[in-house]
Amino acid sequence: MESPQEIEVWYILPAIRRQFAMEMKRLGLKQREIALKLNVTEAAISQYIKSKRAKEVAFPKEIKKQIRKSTKLIIRKPEFLLRETQRILESIKEIMLLCELHKKYCKVPEGCCVCLKEAQNESLSR
Repeated sequence: MESPQEIEVWYILPAIRRQFAMEMKRLGLKQREIALKLNVTEAAISQYIKSKRAKEVAFPKEIKKQIRKSTKLIIRKPEFLLRETQRILESIKEIMLLCELHKKYCKVPEGCCVCLKEAQNESLSR
């Protein structure tokens, strides 16, 4: 399933990384350790935590639970970061969170297959 790339890049991916960083911090890792696990600079970790865009994304409980589980795996095996991020992103797409963000922050692009699927689901439920 395709999704609006701008929403993923500007909102969802920073929010996922922010949640990974916050969870690692909660588990007692230092900022330098978090940066190494997430393969970014320490300055990037500060930005993830402060990022307004990342804070605006409110993940539902089931996504937060997946992020907590993935964080523990990434701490042990940092090479799984990309795989776990992709897995969480797919879960987000399944619950149509991208559509909610698209409606909130920008005009829905014509022919967006994610939003079209949501519209089809809404019309079927009526």
